[in-house]
Amino acid sequence: MEVFGPVPFTMPRAHPEQPTAIESDGFACLGGCRLETDRCTVLETDRFSPGVKAMPTHATSSIFVIGGTGAQGMPVVRALVADKKYSVKVLTRDAASPRAQALVALGNVSILEGTFADEDVLREGFRGCDGVFINIDGFNTGEKTETYWAIRAYEIAIEEGIKFFVYANLDYALKKSGYDSRFRTGHYDGKGRMAEWVLFQNEKNRDRMGAAVFTSGPYIEMVISPLTPMTPTVEDGVVTWRVPLGEGAVPHVALDDCGFYVRWLFDHPERANGMDLEVAIEHMTYADMAAAFEKVTGHPAQYIDTDLDAYWNSPDLTGIADHPAGYNADPDDKSTMSFRDNFTGFWNVWKHGIITRDYALLDEIHPDRIRSAEEWFRREDQLGRELGKGSLWERVQPENWTMDSAVLKSSADFRTGKL
Repeated sequence: MEVFGPVPFTMPRAHPEQPTAIESDGFACLGGCRLETDRCTVLETDRFSPGVKAMPTHATSSIFVIGGTGAQGMPVVRALVADKKYSVKVLTRDAASPRAQALVALGNVSILEGTFADEDVLREGFRGCDGVFINIDGFNTGEKTETYWAIRAYEIAIEEGIKFFVYANLDYALKKSGYDSRFRTGHYDGKGRMAEWVLFQNEKNRDRMGAAVFTSGPYIEMVISPLTPMTPTVEDGVVTWRVPLGEGAVPHVALDDCGFYVRWLFDHPERANGMDLEVAIEHMTYADMAAAFEKVTGHPAQYIDTDLDAYWNSPDLTGIADHPAGYNADPDDKSTMSFRDNFTGFWNVWKHGIITRDYALLDEIHPDRIRSAEEWFRREDQLGRELGKGSLWERVQPENWTMDSAVLKSSADFRTGKL
C-alpha cells in the first residue's frame, strides 16, 4: 500500500489551544471563525448577530436518545438522569441486553426496542419527548446510510414537535484539511457533513426547534481497551503503543466528560442553540501519554512510532484491514471505505495537526473537566480498584481482557449488530 510522504501542513504547536494554520492552502484561523469551514465555531455561538433572534426559552424535560447503549451514550444517559431533572427514552435493538438493563436501573429511563432506520420507530421515540440526542453508529451503518437517516431523523423530529435537537458529531476532517484525500476519514466525515447540514437547517428553524452539535473525538478509554485502533501490547513487561502518529497529538476525550457536556447543552438551550461544542482533554502526544501511564502505575510504558505498512500488518489488524469500515455497508459499493483506508486517514489527521480545540472555552463550561492524560489515568486507576477491576497495570494485561473490557459497542458485538 502507498505510504504518503511529507505533507505541507504545520505541525501542532506547543500550545494546541492556539489555532494551527494550514499554510499550504492559504487557510488561517481568525478569532473564533475557521475560514475552511465557512462558519463560526463554539467561541462566539453565545453572541448572536444583530437581528438574529434566540430560540424561545423552553425547559426540556423528556429526551429521546439514539445510541444510548454505546460507549458515549451510556455516560450521557447517566448525566441526564443523575438528578432526575430529565427523563430519558433510550432506543436499543435489544431491550434485554446488559447495557440496556443497566440504563433502566438508573431510574427515569425507559426503553424503546427497534432501530433508528425505521420512520415508524423514530416517530414513536420522538412522541412524548421534547428533546433528542442522536448518536448514529457509523461503524454499523457506513457513510451513506448514516447520511440518509441523520437527515430523516432531523426532519421527523421537527414534525413531531421536538424542541431541542443535539447531534453527536466528529470533526469533518476532509474539509478541515482543505479537501486533501490523505485525510479522508469516513466515520468522521460522514458525521461532519451532517453536523454542518443540521446547523444550516437551524438557521431557518431555530425558533421552531433549536439544535446543537456535540463534537467529540477518540475516547481516551480506547488506549487501555482491547479491539480499538490504539490497543496497547505488553512487550517484555513494557506497555507499548505502536501507532503511526509520528510527533502528532490526539485530542482524546473522556467519556464521563462527554456526559457533562451534553447535559450542559440541554441545560442551556438559549446559549447552545446553533452551537458546535468541540471537546477534548488535551492534544496528547503518545510519548507524553506513555510517560503519564508510567508515572501513575509505576510500570514501564512506551510509544513506538510505526509506519502504516507495519501498523496494518500487525496481527490484530491484518485480518480486518480490507473489510468495510461500516460493517453493514455494501462492500461492493464504490463509496464504501475499507477499514484500512478509513484509519489511514484517521492517523494522518492527528499526525499532521488538522484538528484544533478551544480549551479556554471548555474550562469555562466545565471547570472540573479532565485536563491531562495523567489526571485521567489517576482517576481511572482509582475507579478501577474501587470497582474491583484491578489497577490500570492489571487491566492492560491481555490475559485479563474479557468482552466486558471492550469500550466500543461495535467491538463488544464483534461488528455483527443489526442496522
